[in-house]
Amino acid sequence: MSILEVKGLRKSFGTVKAVEEISFSVEAGEVFTIIGPNGAGKTTTLEMIEGLQTPDSGTVTIDGLTWAKNSDQIKYRIGVQPQSSAMFELLTVEENLDLFASFYPRSKQASEVLEMINLTNHRGKRVKSLSGGQRQRLAIGLAMISDPQIIFLDEPTTGLDPQARRNIWDIVLKLKELGKTTILTTHYMEEAEKLSDRVCIVDQGRIVSLDTPAALIDRLTKEREVRLHFQDGENAAIDTEEVAKEMSTVVRTAREGQALKLWSIQPEETLYGVFGFTKERGYRVEQVSIREMSLEDVFIAFTGKEWRD
Repeated sequence: MSILEVKGLRKSFGTVKAVEEISFSVEAGEVFTIIGPNGAGKTTTLEMIEGLQTPDSGTVTIDGLTWAKNSDQIKYRIGVQPQSSAMFELLTVEENLDLFASFYPRSKQASEVLEMINLTNHRGKRVKSLSGGQRQRLAIGLAMISDPQIIFLDEPTTGLDPQARRNIWDIVLKLKELGKTTILTTHYMEEAEKLSDRVCIVDQGRIVSLDTPAALIDRLTKEREVRLHFQDGENAAIDTEEVAKEMSTVVRTAREGQALKLWSIQPEETLYGVFGFTKERGYRVEQVSIREMSLEDVFIAFTGKEWRD
């Protein structure tokens, strides 16, 4: 059942068309991720859904309600991750949660939220003394305090170290276990691939593709990249490349010194043939790997841009 329906959103700022035509629906309990290069329109789209921007045309329906008719009711159904500047630096973590809870007629217990965001041991610490990762977890906690149906997280892991980023991932997965719907934007392809039920790629104000991460990757290509590094020098790589080029499962090859790359539609069969040849010739392969296509490959294929434009 769709909890969010977005139809025909458009938004211009003067002569700049930030969003030209955006339509999608989100099912209850999904982690739905919007990705796109800088200036693609994803932030404007998010702000229109959250009620922070008024669209020039189009509609946003949240749990059957619209901003035009039911804005007060919608505000109690959504949770928006605040910027750090919205937190009260001299109040403690728990005091911030209690304060935000007082804004709503119904809220979760601060102790429950503290446990979910793993800040129970820091409940008495002032916000100004928190690390970057702790601040981000608190920001998510503040979005959760009203026990909303939909939670909006705008690049929640940007600038965090890998461990702090994984801590945020754990929270998103906990929210999913609770049946919450999460709308996420991110700069990290691995994050989108790991967390998302579906990914919406936006470019130039339009949706260029929308599907599960696995389906997007599968749609891009059936090829897999096989990498080999030879212990016996460049000649071994040259000879093996010539044999590989004749294999029906190999689409293309590339070689650099002792390293050989093969793009194969059936990597296991390709390796079976390659190793048969290297064993016969006595060539030693010291490294071998099969690289799966990733969401980053999909992103670049659809937008033609490096992620950090």
